[in-house]
Amino acid sequence: MLTTPLPHETLDAPRAGDLRADRPYAATEAWQVESGTPGGKVPRDGKRRRASAVLLRRRLALALPALATGGTIAALAAAAYPITGWLGALVLGLFCVLMAWQSFTAWQYLYGLIAAGFGDRAKSALERRSDGPVPAPSGRSRTAAVVAIHAEDAVAVFAALRVMARSLARAGAEDIDLFVLSDTRDGAIAAVEEHEFARIQAWRESAGPGLPLIRYRRRTENVGRKAGNIGEFCETYGHAYDFMIVLDADSLMTGAAMRRLVGLMEENPRVGLIQTVSYAAGRDTLFARVQQFAVRLYAPLALRCLETWQGPDGSYWGHNAILRIEAFASNAALPVLPGKAPLGGEILCHDIVEGALLRRAGWEVRLVPEMGGTWEEMPTNLVDLLGRERRWCQGNLQHLSVLPWKGLRAASRWHLAVGILSYLMLPLWIAFLGLGTWQAARTGDLGLLGYGLTGTGAAAHALAALTVAVLALPKLLSLGHVLVSPERRAAFGGTRSLLVSAALEQLVWVVLWPVMTLFTAGAVVSTFFGRVVRWDAQVRDDRRVPWTEAFRLQADAVVLGAVLALGLVLAGDPVLALWMAPLALALITSPAQSVLTSSAELGRLTRLRGLFLTADDTAQASELAELHQTRALPAPAKAAHREPQAAVLLAADEA
Repeated sequence: MLTTPLPHETLDAPRAGDLRADRPYAATEAWQVESGTPGGKVPRDGKRRRASAVLLRRRLALALPALATGGTIAALAAAAYPITGWLGALVLGLFCVLMAWQSFTAWQYLYGLIAAGFGDRAKSALERRSDGPVPAPSGRSRTAAVVAIHAEDAVAVFAALRVMARSLARAGAEDIDLFVLSDTRDGAIAAVEEHEFARIQAWRESAGPGLPLIRYRRRTENVGRKAGNIGEFCETYGHAYDFMIVLDADSLMTGAAMRRLVGLMEENPRVGLIQTVSYAAGRDTLFARVQQFAVRLYAPLALRCLETWQGPDGSYWGHNAILRIEAFASNAALPVLPGKAPLGGEILCHDIVEGALLRRAGWEVRLVPEMGGTWEEMPTNLVDLLGRERRWCQGNLQHLSVLPWKGLRAASRWHLAVGILSYLMLPLWIAFLGLGTWQAARTGDLGLLGYGLTGTGAAAHALAALTVAVLALPKLLSLGHVLVSPERRAAFGGTRSLLVSAALEQLVWVVLWPVMTLFTAGAVVSTFFGRVVRWDAQVRDDRRVPWTEAFRLQADAVVLGAVLALGLVLAGDPVLALWMAPLALALITSPAQSVLTSSAELGRLTRLRGLFLTADDTAQASELAELHQTRALPAPAKAAHREPQAAVLLAADEA
């Protein structure tokens, strides 16, 4: 593997023999703990059996009601709308599968609400410790916080790195070093990275003591993509570090959060990885602000459910997490899948697979859903989000080949299956809506397309009530969870701001859902037909989508919407036309949606009006405020061409 070291790259950390002699949590001990041999603090067999029994009961408490609800909906649907021909059978089958999936989603939120009501009693001991004081460095370990990048905006990456360096200094985190691991092959972009690294080194030397070491390494051959980048670091530098905090180019984490993670790893020798929840923050387009609000509002209950039932069988999301380097390097190496891309070859969505391999080796993989101080950024417009979804779709469908691997835990297989099913459900939705519309036009009754709302009889009424409940419960429960707490309401700007924002978010979701579903369903189908997606660098800025780009990329949605509208007119059924009109209108206007929601001016206007506020607006962390202040500085000049010599000028000194 070829790498490009820079003059500043000499590591000051001790070698393995100097550092690991007195570790009470070395990799071998995890095996001692797992097998019960001396040397580890192991729960007795009875206690471990009780813990397993508790975990089993928690999982059954989620699975059984979800299965029962899905089965009840299927029985009611069959009773209210008996099968008449092949079309009726297809519509009924699709409806039952989709509502079973929605039932599972609804029960996750209800389960999460109940678990949240139990407070600390529903949390693991590790998570309870994550809420405590920030631990001081113990002197027993060293940690590398690594930012893996590939052709990113180097000015933005190093600006965030500077914020994290200051935060680490404030937290007294002398045991954490910062690394930028570049896979950039473009010479012009690499020149900017090197210039920014030189600037941050000069800043560190002039800023006084207490700042962490900052290192930069670039590979000239990015074998294995990000997974290979991280793996190469483990091989080359892993001897000097016990733990690694993995960050993406758009990640931000406070020094206090990093210190908490290190402390948790030191205290829990059986844990191989701890995943945090990084909330989206920091972007101003209307699309971004709606996303940031929605994730803050709706994610907590689902995450509480996830942590409660999975226990030590967690998953890895690829960034804003800490891992034990020796465990990761020894057990999480990825094979190349048999066959050709898109379903074969290099594993693209590698993080969840790496987490499953760690768990297979006996290491615990934990989630701390409520630990603050960790953020990321999301695509700032619909077009860029759909591009990311296409990439993620291919990566998740590759996991069909991973599911049968020997030795994987049942929970790990379920994590993989959920990712696969979340994409496979979308073509089923398109099929259900299309076939259901056809059936309704032929029979003159909405039937299952209307979820039983237009039906007669007890079965249809019960079906309508239960179906509407499973569709609406996730958002209603999340909203209620916030409303009952003055502290949580205040984080969203107060009751009025919360309610108005939630109503507007639902309206935006209704408008955007059709094109998002259509596009991603198309990605699923095209992946199975062999279309390979390029994994290029993501666009992370507040980008305004041009009208030409929106029409070019969403012309198929406009055409489909127009065909649907024409079909509704020809059908001559006013009830069906009224029911399906929002869907047709959303598809026809999808280019306008992309353009208008990509406006940063509209996004900033909503903030001024007190809409789509989150805790990152109402109680902003100093690190976020500092990063925003950095972004407000005059932008560097753009280079007219791609020569490395000119590219260095992109990174102008700060004002």
